[in-house]
Amino acid sequence: MTARGAPRRKKVLLADDSDTVLLLQRMLLAELGHDAIVARDGLEALARAEQARPDLVFLDVLMPHLDGLETCRMMRGREPTRRTPIILCSARVEARSVRACFNSGCNDFVAKPFDGAALMALLRRYLD
Repeated sequence: MTARGAPRRKKVLLADDSDTVLLLQRMLLAELGHDAIVARDGLEALARAEQARPDLVFLDVLMPHLDGLETCRMMRGREPTRRTPIILCSARVEARSVRACFNSGCNDFVAKPFDGAALMALLRRYLD
């Protein structure tokens, strides 16, 4: 809460190489009253997380330069994001792929394509 009693705007790091996915995620965050920090690959996500210290991280699994699984592992090893909730997303939803996501240290997994209402509920759960 802010001094006036309004909820604090939270910062969410969105890392995805798809402009369409980033647009959808940014629209949902704006609707919830939170701020988006955008990265287009895992290396950029690590740098932005170091600078911005987000309240939540949302990583695509398949990104150039450094995939979401390795990015998640690296974030768990760094102080600014060691305890930050991380959500991984992928179109690969077979059990082995989802298990690999959780083994990398994420808190949650979301399947692509996104269901807008379900994604909104998940974001609320981590940001409220």
